[in-house]
Amino acid sequence: MRAQGHIVTLEITSGQTYRGKLLEAEDNMNVQLKDITVTARDGRVSHLDQVYIRGSHVRFFIVPDMLRNAPMFRSRNVRGRGVGMARGRATVSRARASGRGGR
Repeated sequence: MRAQGHIVTLEITSGQTYRGKLLEAEDNMNVQLKDITVTARDGRVSHLDQVYIRGSHVRFFIVPDMLRNAPMFRSRNVRGRGVGMARGRATVSRARASGRGGR
């Protein structure tokens, strides 16, 4: 992740927020931070030297604005409507008809 070495903020599912320098981020969103300020849901603030947070506990990340144009945040080209884009009986029947040569 390009945010490594930068200050990031993340919120976990319990409502606590962690703000610190990102040491490592894995594909499954496991993160390791150092020099962290932890803000509890009730507003209490504490400091930690280093922490490892499991990715399944992460609700969201806030990354620096300088990464706004990073390739990983660009939207991918969305293909237009086609078979399978909608749900329901009509879509299934169209897919079957096109598979049999249009009958």
